[in-house]
Amino acid sequence: MSGEEGTAPGYRVAVRALCEFTAREGDLDHRFTPAPSAREGIEGHARVRSRRGTGYEAELALSATFEGLTVAGRADGYDPGANRLEEIKTHRGSLERMATNQRALHWAQVEVYGALLCTERGLVTVTLALVYLEIATGRETVLTREASADDLQAGFEAHCRAFLAWAEQERAHRATRDAALTRLALPHDDFRPGQRELAENVYKAASTGRCLLAQAPTGIGKTLGTLFPMLAAMPRQGLDRLAFLTMKTPGRRLALDALATLGAADGETPLRVLELVARDKACEHPDRACHGEACPLAEGFYDRLPAARRAAVARGWLDRASLREVALSHGVCPYYLGQELARWADVLVGDVNHYFDDGALIHGLVRADGSRLGVLVDEAHNLVDRARGMYSAELDQRRLNRLRKAAPPALSRPLGRLARHWQALVRETDDHDWQALEEVPKGVLGALQQAVAAITDYLGEHPTGGDTALQEFLFEALAFARRAETFGEHSLCELERPGRGRARLAIRNLVPADFLAPRFATAHCAVLFSATLSPPAYHRDLLGLPGDTVARQVVAPFAAEQLEVRLRTDISTRLPDREASLAPIVAELAAQYRHRPGHYLAFFSSFAYLEAALAHFREAWPTIPVRAQHRGMDETEREAFLAGFVPGATGIAFAVLGGAFAEGIDLPGERLVGAFVATLGLPPAGPLHEALKARLEARFGRGHDYAYRVPGMIKVVQAAGRVIRGPEDRGVIVLMDDRFGRVENRALLPDWWRLA
Repeated sequence: MSGEEGTAPGYRVAVRALCEFTAREGDLDHRFTPAPSAREGIEGHARVRSRRGTGYEAELALSATFEGLTVAGRADGYDPGANRLEEIKTHRGSLERMATNQRALHWAQVEVYGALLCTERGLVTVTLALVYLEIATGRETVLTREASADDLQAGFEAHCRAFLAWAEQERAHRATRDAALTRLALPHDDFRPGQRELAENVYKAASTGRCLLAQAPTGIGKTLGTLFPMLAAMPRQGLDRLAFLTMKTPGRRLALDALATLGAADGETPLRVLELVARDKACEHPDRACHGEACPLAEGFYDRLPAARRAAVARGWLDRASLREVALSHGVCPYYLGQELARWADVLVGDVNHYFDDGALIHGLVRADGSRLGVLVDEAHNLVDRARGMYSAELDQRRLNRLRKAAPPALSRPLGRLARHWQALVRETDDHDWQALEEVPKGVLGALQQAVAAITDYLGEHPTGGDTALQEFLFEALAFARRAETFGEHSLCELERPGRGRARLAIRNLVPADFLAPRFATAHCAVLFSATLSPPAYHRDLLGLPGDTVARQVVAPFAAEQLEVRLRTDISTRLPDREASLAPIVAELAAQYRHRPGHYLAFFSSFAYLEAALAHFREAWPTIPVRAQHRGMDETEREAFLAGFVPGATGIAFAVLGGAFAEGIDLPGERLVGAFVATLGLPPAGPLHEALKARLEARFGRGHDYAYRVPGMIKVVQAAGRVIRGPEDRGVIVLMDDRFGRVENRALLPDWWRLA
């Protein structure tokens, strides 16, 4: 969809989107055919073009209008001398493995481009060519057809007629949606304190097409305070869709609840809302391969898709449960129905990976159709670490060794070659537990790429083999190879050797800015909001935000009298002082509890520290109720832990700073009356963090702050933010570490706190 569709008399669609809508049929087929990366695709196109003659025309812009429907796109290349129009596709491994519906889609695209070209240049005939480039070998496979202008025009019109009814529906929906959003009203009598200020800043960001860093305190209703103004701005700014991106599943639920209060769930506000769920969570048959011969929901998927798509957009509200209901009632896969519907949704609610990761669905849609997107990122203080994870990759020597023992004979040579290169790397490097390498080892990388090709071919020839370990290794190897392609000063190659035969080779992203900057540039506007976005320069630098990004801090609506903040600067929680710190920490916890019995959270820097403090506390104060977070808690155990915070009961819950209970949980009123933080929250000093510090110092001149101080204090403030959740709450926070007395650390605490 384009930004003008709501007001223009016609409708505009990209060639690829038109063909995807009208030309696919038969089974869904996602056998193990790893696709080239975006960079490989771009380089592959350039390689093909470099082999063509001087008169070759690349990236040929073509368009035509049929009965009010404008179809536009860029053909990959045209050779006027040979009168040959080319559609270039890159692939890995054997071309025979390509799904039938994919080949049909490719022919449909080049045929539509052929019709547009013949009309524009008055051609009577043209040679159509599908050029398939195998990435690893550089080998071209060219399939050609001779086509007349009349036949191509007839085919073009058939595609358009098949799409026109849908286009008219979309145009009408857009007009209805925008009219409703123009009248959108706040679902409450008034804004909460601080919420209006936040909403005004979000609306200004959407109006000016800028990025906004919005630091707003917990408890003011940030979810509604960002969604409402962004939705109100959609018709005025010609936004096609809005993406609400979260760090964890509970954030998606909050966004859906806010959209429901705005009338989206019951149709009062005609919004199409789609919840994006990870593939492994949405899959109905995880024990079956994803193709028509194995899964009943993949068989005939594209034949049943049109009816499922119509039913889905008619429903409008498509959270996980609703999408599943629609999908199963039409016999199609819920996950892939959701992927299809993303193009037609107004609001997408999903994980941050859906926009910021490699090959992200939402980013791909915007790039493909040129739509205008508004982005909201909840709990944005986590985006630095999440993005580092997205653009990092690791290989494990133990996994390779296990795989070699169980691998089929056809893979023994390539896997053996990889193992030998890995062993050589370990022998050639210094005998250290951890080492930073100047570059990604060429020998290992070359052998890895050969192994990838061999595994890909093998899985293509044995599509129903179901070898999970082989598939997992393939995906890890592909991820590593792709990170190696983009290796630069933003990342670090590390070799870790915790023991013989247990080496790990990793590419760790240190500065995600280089990968995220293009994502922010693609969006019309982006709002990153959290209770902890100080200092703004840290997030601007590490996230690659545009130079005109605006930073705003919403004034906290809480009074200093609501929160007692005490500093215990006579306690050191440094590692050498841990044993000595236990007695005063336990005494502080017990004294505060006896002064005001209630629910408390006590945060420690590690499980080892937590367990030592807990044992000491139980021995000294056996009558005070305590419980503790433990390693590897599953979702049920986490819910049970939180369920213990009920009004009327009391006790101290021990937890790890930065863990599941240090942020993103809501315990208002008497459910939580205080928190203790027995750490400064600094990441553990070690060779990796020291390398990170050096890299950040060289690039930004803020090495220690960016590697240690700021991330640590963000964790502290997030944990403390569990205490005051609303205007009626009262509580206490005790920060225990002598370093809290330093000016540079206190400057990162909320300015409404009154330190005692």
